[in-house]
Amino acid sequence: MKKLIAALLLGTALLAPIGAQARDVTISTQLANYSGPNAYLAIYLTAADGSYETTLWVAGGRSRYYRDLSGWYRGIAQAGGNIDGITGASVGSGQTLTVTTDIADTLIDAGFDIRVDAAVEHIGSYASDAVAPLSTSAPGEAVAGKSIVKSLTVSM
Repeated sequence: MKKLIAALLLGTALLAPIGAQARDVTISTQLANYSGPNAYLAIYLTAADGSYETTLWVAGGRSRYYRDLSGWYRGIAQAGGNIDGITGASVGSGQTLTVTTDIADTLIDAGFDIRVDAAVEHIGSYASDAVAPLSTSAPGEAVAGKSIVKSLTVSM
């Protein structure tokens, strides 16, 4: 478990390389109201072509369910199989998960997106349930989700 936590922290550090300028980015994911257990969420960064870059946050305590977050899980598998973000508790119906992380300035306004995959037992799994550009052009503007995610807001 200690090795997993160390690997997660190391991966997050790669977002803001030593000597590079970085800025705080706040990501708020509001869930829709639904009937069922808490949702598992993966918040991650993708390049302009949609390819996986890095994990920013995973909400959900049991790693055996991470494969249900299919877009993100496929991305980490292609990147070598290491989960490189921070994890926390799953999120319930109607709740909002807010995460603040440092992201290198070189990635902002460079075509990258913040994606959220969501999964709820007995409801389904939704790859790219919400996608917002990592851009200063519309800071704090909410983007509608497709299913479990009601809205996604990225603020700098």
